[in-house]
Amino acid sequence: MTTNKNPIHYRPTDNPFAMAVTNNTMILRRELLTRIVKLLHAGRLETEIDRIPYEMRPKGYEEISRCCIYKDRAILKYRAMGILGFGIEEEEDEMTPLAEYVRRAFDRKAISENPLTVMTDACSACVKVNYVVTNMCRGCVARPCEVNCNKGAIHFANGQAHIDPTKCVNCGQCMKNCPFHAIVYIPVPCEESCPVGAISKDEHGKEHIDPAKCIYCGRCLSACPFGAVVEKSHLIELFKSFQSDKPTVALVAPAVAGQFKTSLANIIGAIKKLGFDDVIEVAKGADVTTANEAAELAEKVLDGDQAFMTTSCCPSYYMLAHKHMPEIAPYVSHTRSPMYYTAEIARKQYPDATLVFIGPCVAKRKEAYADPNVDLMLSFEELGTMFVAMGVDTFADSKTTLDGEILASSRGYAASEGVMNAVAGALPAPYREQIRPVVINGIDKQTIREMRGYAKSCPGNMVEVMACEGGCINGCNVIANPKIAARQVKELAKEQPETK
Repeated sequence: MTTNKNPIHYRPTDNPFAMAVTNNTMILRRELLTRIVKLLHAGRLETEIDRIPYEMRPKGYEEISRCCIYKDRAILKYRAMGILGFGIEEEEDEMTPLAEYVRRAFDRKAISENPLTVMTDACSACVKVNYVVTNMCRGCVARPCEVNCNKGAIHFANGQAHIDPTKCVNCGQCMKNCPFHAIVYIPVPCEESCPVGAISKDEHGKEHIDPAKCIYCGRCLSACPFGAVVEKSHLIELFKSFQSDKPTVALVAPAVAGQFKTSLANIIGAIKKLGFDDVIEVAKGADVTTANEAAELAEKVLDGDQAFMTTSCCPSYYMLAHKHMPEIAPYVSHTRSPMYYTAEIARKQYPDATLVFIGPCVAKRKEAYADPNVDLMLSFEELGTMFVAMGVDTFADSKTTLDGEILASSRGYAASEGVMNAVAGALPAPYREQIRPVVINGIDKQTIREMRGYAKSCPGNMVEVMACEGGCINGCNVIANPKIAARQVKELAKEQPETK
């Protein structure tokens, strides 16, 4: 009998690129990504991919995550399907081997519009009973939980309180009034994390994502403790591009500067070593965003009658405003994102190239699909695993020279207040003094309620909105501690003087 107690590559203590690790589903995802990239790079993916679930969960493996080793292997297979770019709902025959999906992926002509899929077999169908009485209940004489429940949902039996789920309205009064803290709130993690109610249960209790509501913030991807939400990857298409005669050009988001403990120049040099023919900083497009947004703010708000204007470069917020906040949508800037302008620049320079945006979140994958000039998207997490799998050292001196024409403030877009500071700095002094800034640092249910009120009365005249707390450095696909990343991004901005 073979026993492999520690096959994981991404333990915090042995991670060669210091990728931040917060849970075991993240570790599993990165190991699977690394294995698939290694086989892709070696040209052996089709012949060896079906062995991966068995190698990660070999016979005799003792640390199974689910009911049995066979379900562990099945879930790894479904997760691999997502990395190959398939939704779990596309499975027609569960006997279809992964090798067949590899063949189909290489024959595929277009990428998927919806970047997220839910593995229903991995979903634990969390019971939607939010308030639960624990065994710490003392059955006290005061019984404030029962007295303060206006719905009569609490009764006592055998000296313990019990909640009737058919009567409970989840008001939380029982938990607030229990003197022993014996009543606890148990959320459905993915539903609790979603600010717009886009993920919900079907008749079997399994979660599904409604694309009409989803803003692709990636909260559910990060929140699900069973790893049931999977992001579809473009890795196959990327390696197809590497093997083609056309150039492959990377458009790298400013937040990459905080992802690895090395210089931005070394990171760009390392990306080229993966097989890219050129790497263009998306901060170059941020220069255009800054100029356009500053001119728009001056025209509409500072010289015009519009009460305020919000930023538009965060795609999650842009989708939020247009899907869920029609009262705020008219106030969203018409200026396009830095990715959009960078892709325009790159397309003129490389008309026949495959343009690949490298970024921090699922929302950018959705935006990339809609952008006529962007072909593929690679996440920071995928980038990090490619460095590991292909043996590229990000610490090696790449002899790369950064684009000296890019404004330092544009490289600061990645952190909260970065867009605000860049736009304010682009305005003439008289206009700059008129700005009354408001910063929405992360979207949740509370901030959505606040923003809806801005249509009637906004506390400022320029509003920066970032879906992720801290900005792009805290996207769902980042690999560095956001606080460390913020410090690195700000230090880079200080080192690069304004050149325009």
